[in-house]
Amino acid sequence: MRTRRDNKDLAFVEINDGSCLANLQLVIAGDLLSSDAFKAVATGAAVRAVGALEPSEGQGQKWDFRVREIEVVAPSGPDFPLQKKRHSDEYLREIAHLRPRTNKFGAMFRLRSECAFALHSFMRERLFFQVHTPIVTGNDCEGAGELFRVSAAESPAGAGAEGTSPSPGALGPYDAFFGKEATLAVSGQLEAELLAMGLGRVYSFGPAFRAENSNTPRHMAEFWMLEPEAAFFDLADDMSLAEEMVQDVLGFLLENRLRDLELFDRFVSKGLIESLGAIKSRKFARISYKEAIKALSEAKGVKFAFPVHYGADLKTEHERFLSESYARGPVFVHDYPKELKPFYMRLNDDGETVAAMDLLAPRIGELIGGSQREERLDALEARLKELGLRAENYWWYLDSRRWGGAPHAGFGLGFERLLMLISGLGNIRDVIPFPRTPGNLEF
Repeated sequence: MRTRRDNKDLAFVEINDGSCLANLQLVIAGDLLSSDAFKAVATGAAVRAVGALEPSEGQGQKWDFRVREIEVVAPSGPDFPLQKKRHSDEYLREIAHLRPRTNKFGAMFRLRSECAFALHSFMRERLFFQVHTPIVTGNDCEGAGELFRVSAAESPAGAGAEGTSPSPGALGPYDAFFGKEATLAVSGQLEAELLAMGLGRVYSFGPAFRAENSNTPRHMAEFWMLEPEAAFFDLADDMSLAEEMVQDVLGFLLENRLRDLELFDRFVSKGLIESLGAIKSRKFARISYKEAIKALSEAKGVKFAFPVHYGADLKTEHERFLSESYARGPVFVHDYPKELKPFYMRLNDDGETVAAMDLLAPRIGELIGGSQREERLDALEARLKELGLRAENYWWYLDSRRWGGAPHAGFGLGFERLLMLISGLGNIRDVIPFPRTPGNLEF
C-alpha cells in the first residue's frame, strides 16, 4: 500500500505491485470503512482486495477498483520510513532494503532488468554465445594490483592455526586451498579470449571486483561488466560493435520503458529523453589519443586540475570535456601510448601505441574500454618481458597464440555506468540495489 486518503463516506487506497509506475486506486465504502480489516491498512502493508474494476470518476487514473472485501496479508508499523514526500538519495541509501518500493528506484531497477535483457538480445542477434568465466582466479588481467584476495574460512592443515604463523615451507593463509594465491576477478577477458578461439564470438556478463579505495560517484568495489570477444575483429570492428550496442539498447528502452524514463526526465535530468534520442541517432566521433591531447591542450577558458601532455592518462575531467564540449556526444579515443595500457593490447606499427579504444560519454566519462588483442606470440612475449611480468604465469594464454590463434578484439562495458547514462543519475550507488563501496557492506 502506497497511500491512504479517508473521507467521510469513502476512502481511497493506492496500491502498487512493482510492475510499473502506475498505482491502482482502491475505493472503500460502506461498512468496510469501520471494519477492523480496513483500520489495519497502513502504508507499506501488503493487502488482498476482492471487488470489481470500474471506470474512474476521478482524474489521473482510468480505472478504480471498487472493494467488496479487504484483508491485510502483511501488516506495516506506524513508523514506516517511506513517507509521501521526496526523500534524498543519501537517505535512501541508508535504507536500501526499502528503496525499491519508491517510484524512483522501482523505475531504476526495472530499467536495470530491461537493459540487461536488451544487451543479451543484442548479443544473441549477432551470433555471440554467452560464456561463464571464473570469478575466483589466479591472474590479474589488468595488472593494477587492486585485488580482493580469497581464502578458505578455515585454513587447511599446515597453513597455521589462527593467531599463529604457518610452519616452515607451508603455504600462506591466502593460498593454501588452491595451492597458489587466489583473488576475485577484475575481468573475465583473458578467459573469454580463449573461448573465442573455439566459438568465434562470445561474451560474458557478470560481476567484477576491484579493491580500489575510492569513494567517487563512479566507482564501486563490486560492479557488473559485459565483455564481448570476437575472432577476426580489428579495432574498427570493435568500435562499431560498441557503438551499435549502446544505440540498440537506448532504442529498446525508449520504445519499451518510456514511462520509467519519463520519471527520470522529469525529476532527475531535464531533457534526458531528448539527449538519449540524440545519442541513439548520431554517429559517434572517433579521434586518436594524440588528437585528444591536442584538443585538451588548446581548450580555451578551461583549467584542468590535472595537467595535459602527451603520455598522460586521461582523467574524468578530460573525458567529460572531450564528450561534452569537444565532440558534444559520445566519442571514441583510440591508439593510446603503450605505456598507458595492459600487456595484451596489440602493438601498432609505430611501435609506440597500441590498438586500444575508450568510449567516452557525456556526464559519465569512460563507458567502454577495449582493444584489438595481441595475437602475435613473439610480440606478446616481448611485451610481458617489457612490463616485468612472468611468462610462466601466462603459459595458457601464450598457448592460445602458439597453437593457431586468430586476430581478435573485444571490450568491457561498465553496466552501471551505462545505467547512469540512461537514467541521468549522478551516483553509481543509485543504479545497483545494494552497492559495495569502501566502508559499506550493509544488506
